[in-house]
Amino acid sequence: MIARVKITEAAKAIIDTLREQHGELMFHQSGGCCDGSSPMCFEKGELMINETDVWLGNIHGCDFYMSNDQFEYWKHTQLTIDVVKGRGASFSLEIPLGLRFVTKSRMYSEDEIKNLSPIHKGEVTQTI
Repeated sequence: MIARVKITEAAKAIIDTLREQHGELMFHQSGGCCDGSSPMCFEKGELMINETDVWLGNIHGCDFYMSNDQFEYWKHTQLTIDVVKGRGASFSLEIPLGLRFVTKSRMYSEDEIKNLSPIHKGEVTQTI
């Protein structure tokens, strides 16, 4: 199976640091106006996930979601979550570290499209 979302070693290290401070984490690929299109890291359950979100997979022990509408634009691309220096304009947990998560993408090949990992649409998750 071809993963829909992957993560770099540098981003894994930041997740480990954040996990020590905040416990279990989750990601949501934002498509909002204020923070652009950036992956946002939250404490698990801090962001309400509902029937308008799609679960793309798990990266380094963190569930990764995006909205249905945004998924329609990104469904032909594999996402790789990385981290760079700089302060992003978001509520993501890494911002106080002077870092921000970024999404890099590439188009799937025709062969890869036939072997993509499944997604889950329309599931409702309660906040903790």
